[in-house]
Amino acid sequence: MYRVFESLDELVRNLEQAYAVPMTSNCMVPRHEMLALLDDLRNALPVEMDDAQDVLDKQDEILHGAEERADQIISEANAEADDTVTRAREDSDAMLADAQHRATTMVAQAEDEATTLVDNARADAERTRAQADEEYQRAVAAGQAEQERLVSESEVVRRADDEAHRIVESAHSESNRLRTECDEFVDDKLGEFETTLSDLLRTVNNDRSALRRGAGVRSRGESRAEGRELRGEARADARSESRGENWERESRPRRAPRAPRDY
Repeated sequence: MYRVFESLDELVRNLEQAYAVPMTSNCMVPRHEMLALLDDLRNALPVEMDDAQDVLDKQDEILHGAEERADQIISEANAEADDTVTRAREDSDAMLADAQHRATTMVAQAEDEATTLVDNARADAERTRAQADEEYQRAVAAGQAEQERLVSESEVVRRADDEAHRIVESAHSESNRLRTECDEFVDDKLGEFETTLSDLLRTVNNDRSALRRGAGVRSRGESRAEGRELRGEARADARSESRGENWERESRPRRAPRAPRDY
């Protein structure tokens, strides 16, 4: 079979490498080489065909043997499956009987346990009810005692509250009295200070007036420079007097507004 493929490959190579005829799709090949390749191909075919036939015959034998083996395997598998099904049925019957027995036993045990639980629950309920009644009675008694104690304490609290209100009102009254006395004392002191300042300012003004009158009696024959000096002094005195009046007005004590009283 290899010789056939080799000859065919050689033919293809010769055709691909052949010279092309111009203006046509034909080509020029060496005739003797092509004929030799065809002879080799013709001679190789019978041998290859015989080999192929042998392979086909062997394939039929292999397939027949495989079919027989497959039938045997299927038969064995069916027999084993039947045995398995039979054993499984027997095992399932035994398991079912055992399960039924266990279920019956478990049901009986569950009924016994349920009866025991119910009896215990009833006994616990009775004990709990009795304890609850006893605690209720104790709570009622304690509540009554606490109520009586609170009533007694409320009277004490009321008296303490009244005393606290009385003390607070007394403190407010005393505070207002002290504030009034303080305001009156400050007002008196400010009045005295105002009187003293007024007297002092009046004395200063009188002294300045006396000085100006004494200066006016001087001789009028003094030099013009002295006259200008006197006029300058007079203007200075006038300015000083004006400043004194302003100072008097500004230095008068102003009464501060009284703070609101708390009642």
